[in-house]
Amino acid sequence: MNPPVETIGLIGLAIMFVLMFLRVPIAVAMAVPGIAGAWYLRGWEPMMTVLDTVVWSHSYSYTLSTIPMFVLMSELIYVSGISGELFDVFRKWLGALRGGLALATVGASAIFAAACGSSVASTATMGIVASKEMQKAGYADSLGSGAIVAGGTLGILIPPSTAFILYGMLTEESIGKLLIAGILPGLLLTLLYMLTVYGAVLLRPRLGPPVAKSSWRERLSSLRSILWVTILFVIVIGGMYAGLFSPTEAAGVGAFGAFLIALIRRRLTSRNLAESLTNTVKVTGFLFAIILGAFILNYFLAITRLPADLANLIGGLGWHPIAVLMCVLLMYLFLGAIMDALAMVVITIPIILPTIKALGFDMIWFGVIIVVMIEMALISPPVGMGCFVLQGVNPRLRMADIYRGALLFMLPIVVLIALLVMFPDIVLVLPRLMD
Repeated sequence: MNPPVETIGLIGLAIMFVLMFLRVPIAVAMAVPGIAGAWYLRGWEPMMTVLDTVVWSHSYSYTLSTIPMFVLMSELIYVSGISGELFDVFRKWLGALRGGLALATVGASAIFAAACGSSVASTATMGIVASKEMQKAGYADSLGSGAIVAGGTLGILIPPSTAFILYGMLTEESIGKLLIAGILPGLLLTLLYMLTVYGAVLLRPRLGPPVAKSSWRERLSSLRSILWVTILFVIVIGGMYAGLFSPTEAAGVGAFGAFLIALIRRRLTSRNLAESLTNTVKVTGFLFAIILGAFILNYFLAITRLPADLANLIGGLGWHPIAVLMCVLLMYLFLGAIMDALAMVVITIPIILPTIKALGFDMIWFGVIIVVMIEMALISPPVGMGCFVLQGVNPRLRMADIYRGALLFMLPIVVLIALLVMFPDIVLVLPRLMD
């Protein structure tokens, strides 16, 4: 007697998790049970037909080309040298305050996020530049580390963001609206991070002593670095918001703009251009493989009816939608502490999507909530990727201090989630204006 298809779905998920914990690449861990399960339930020829359709149709997706363009934009901005100068700009403006260097780190990370879209790149850049400056100034390693890893998370919330593109691909939501929806929450989280630094040094001034004050001439002349990123952000995101560009066209304009900035600043060489292109291909290949693996898994889960059954089960419980949402967020909090943040999203979205839709939540709003949860996962011990990236670029920092700082900056993320749940218009006001 054959087991129910729902049981086959659960077995497939179990195999996927086993493969992941055996350190099998995420894309393979999703694709293998998806292919095997589809073959078992539908047979070889139907499975090959669907596999061919899923892989080729999504591989040639016009929308998918947004990812390599934004990744290249990020690489070229790094080559231009602006990323290192941003911290210096905020240090001159805020360094004389208690905790000023930590505030400068958060501010520089927010500006860098507007031209980067990668939390890993942002954390690594600020880890190299800011951590040694704060150690030299006598900052507590916990506060300095926390500001760096927290600031790094802004890279996937403030557009451009590969996380929003990935979510949009999985849910078939408007990528343009998702990117625009991240602006206000990103700015709000930046402010909350800064308030956290201020509160910490207010309670314990020794955590972040002030540094020498810069002259007004030095402050004003330093703003030229921010001007480059601001112009690029306004052209790319503003053009998309105004309807001048599609997300894919905006990504192409952004990559070309970053190329011109690096060229004008005389930082572009044949060598670093080749490195930028190579890194873009590597990152894009990694993300494409995950997306295609996720779509294969999605097909398998769809024919097992597991997501639909889960939605019906939760709907039959009669719980308030907010109670269900809290359970989903707790699930993400747990998963984020034990597995890769990207894997967490691509695995769970196909399963919980029918439930979230059935409860009537706006999918653009939920996408921002998901990205904020990814931010928390990036700094959650013991697997927080941002913590390991920071320790990698500055081995003098102890993981215990990095984790202590990361835990402190998880509090403003919780506050942001509460605000977004209570006031959804923080997310939705800008996307609505695009209609």
